[in-house]
Amino acid sequence: MPIATTNPATGQVLKSYEPMSSEQIDAAIDRADLAFRDLHRTTVAQRAQWMNAAADLLDAERDDTARLMTTEMGKTYAAAQAEVTKCATACRFYAVNAERMLADEPADATAVKAKRAFVRYQPIGAVLAVMPWNFPLWQVMRFAAPALMAGNTGLLKHASNVPQTALYLEDVFRRAGFPEGAFTTLLVGSDAVDRVLSDPRVRAATLTGSEGAGRSIAQIAGRELKKTVLELGGSDPFVVMPSADLDRAAEVATTARCQNNGQSCIAAKRFIVHTDVFDAFAGKFAANMAALRVGDPMDADTDVGPLASESGRDEIHAQVRDAVAHGATVLCGGEKPTGDGWFYPPTVVTDLNPQMRMWAEEVFGPVAGLYRVSSYDEAVAVANGTPFGLGANAWTTDPAEQERFATDLDAGNVFVNGMTTSYPELPFGGVKNSGYGRELSALGMREFCNTKTVWVGEGAATAGAGAHAE
Repeated sequence: MPIATTNPATGQVLKSYEPMSSEQIDAAIDRADLAFRDLHRTTVAQRAQWMNAAADLLDAERDDTARLMTTEMGKTYAAAQAEVTKCATACRFYAVNAERMLADEPADATAVKAKRAFVRYQPIGAVLAVMPWNFPLWQVMRFAAPALMAGNTGLLKHASNVPQTALYLEDVFRRAGFPEGAFTTLLVGSDAVDRVLSDPRVRAATLTGSEGAGRSIAQIAGRELKKTVLELGGSDPFVVMPSADLDRAAEVATTARCQNNGQSCIAAKRFIVHTDVFDAFAGKFAANMAALRVGDPMDADTDVGPLASESGRDEIHAQVRDAVAHGATVLCGGEKPTGDGWFYPPTVVTDLNPQMRMWAEEVFGPVAGLYRVSSYDEAVAVANGTPFGLGANAWTTDPAEQERFATDLDAGNVFVNGMTTSYPELPFGGVKNSGYGRELSALGMREFCNTKTVWVGEGAATAGAGAHAE
């Protein structure tokens, strides 16, 4: 895939880049390694000053940065503005909280026959981040802010269709004051990932992307014995029970399915509705979806912009056509528009069965599948009946059901009576084929730290005659 900015609203290539040479890649890794030697010796307070400066730059440049993201991948301008603001918020969150998150944690010294015993969190070095195009700023920032605040350095291999956003990220951290090489964008294709991750100066990797990309990264990292954090696909359930507020559920369902033009790993994709309220919910939901305005993502009145690529649009249309061929009913949408740009209408499909691709596959666009169930147990079985486990929604006002859903839904994130989203304060990640490890919160910061045990004794005799290794 060429490294280029192609406006998905028009299909026009606006700017292209030559991939970095082997020599340029090696020099970038060397700079990251050298920067780590300086960065991890700085104080948390100094790094917080730089991170706050990065937040100030993001706020000051929000509108131009949002316009760039919209041009590169098609999200609405309003959504892009909100994404920039969210990134600034995350920078400030880690600037404020990193010292507490990285503080030594005392252990019971008496129990381990020590004068002092504690856990210390220390950075590990240069981390490779392989990132997707759908949230081109936020996906990177939720790794970069905690990693840099911990004292690590970052090497970014961004998606090939958002090169200008990738270069902007490097520029922001440089202008904020971080040392040269602390965060570097690698303009390379996916074929260079093996070379970068195999380099001994690169200590770990994080990836947000497809299941296939995750398997590839994990295979390389396993061979090299390096840590990975993987946030992969999702086919998130949105369960609606009889006690739910149907108007509110249908309203949130529309946003949850069509946020980011339907291109979000944690977007609700499978709407699992109890038969007692199925027809009422389906009517409200389909009406809401059909009312969304598709068009120019820079227009303030647009709800849904184009998909990021022509191939992405072709894929979701093929999934819809496959469902129809196997007996599905389309309540709204489902037709591929003609003309410029890679637009697709908000679509609701029902009467699904396991023979259809949509039954278990992730649909990465504004297409919703409706599933009818007759009980709580059936709802959970359908919700958990995919290889994925990233996020899940449940709508019920019954406290007992709320508690059961929190336990029974097999996902890394369960949101009850609300839309799944990510917050700096909460850990984020999945289970099953949705990946492993966590981003955000203190857990996300510590993923790329050496959790070091420190034991301090009075002298050689402290361990005692009964001490034994391991």
